[in-house]
Amino acid sequence: MHLDVMDLRNFYYRTQIGRAAQKAIRDQVVSLWPALKGQTVVGYGFAVPLLRPYLQDARRVMGLMPGPQGVMPWPAGADNVSVLCEETQWPLETGIVDRLVLLHGLETSEHPTALLEECWRVLGPGGRALFIVPNRSGLWSRSDKTPFGHGRPFSMRQLDAQLRRHDFTAERQQTALFVPPSSRRFWLRTAPMWERLGGRVASVIAGGVLMLEVSKQVHSPLRPGLGATARRPLKVLEGLPKPAADPV
Repeated sequence: MHLDVMDLRNFYYRTQIGRAAQKAIRDQVVSLWPALKGQTVVGYGFAVPLLRPYLQDARRVMGLMPGPQGVMPWPAGADNVSVLCEETQWPLETGIVDRLVLLHGLETSEHPTALLEECWRVLGPGGRALFIVPNRSGLWSRSDKTPFGHGRPFSMRQLDAQLRRHDFTAERQQTALFVPPSSRRFWLRTAPMWERLGGRVASVIAGGVLMLEVSKQVHSPLRPGLGATARRPLKVLEGLPKPAADPV
């Protein structure tokens, strides 16, 4: 079940813990994709807080928001690029997207199979997608005071298996949100330190969200027939006696 867009907006833009979470996740996204000049970048769910670094250089930036969630204009103070859409029918041409980000999209979807098929359809050959989901082993998925406590949390193995079933190829993985989901001043003030520490000991400390980057690899169709010609064709009648010449 999707969260309401106003609840998501209020969390990410009007609470200290939401702004801290936004920065922690966005920093990881930028570390994976530092420059996307001239590319088409699309976010689905409530991914718009992560797209701002690409507004200036990307060829096109678009935020898709599912109907059950609702939509809000974004970015503030500029031309709107957010669109309300059906969860499994996006208003995009096939293969037009170079980079795709999902945040609060997969874990809350009522039709995850159809959603992943739509992700595959709009992504161009060699394009990359980044799926960001709650970590079932982390603290954030256990607290319903944040958006990460709603929907279906994943382990990295579960997320990887589900994406591979839809022909995505796993490339890189990251975790984020190592600070506890608390509004206490101490945790908010030390959040950057926890993110740096968690990035070094991610195998010991469970982050609140999992981030899996995948690519779309399309193989060339095989041509019918032999792929190469024989250098020395087989002579079937070689070695047999030659027929006698016809009498004059």
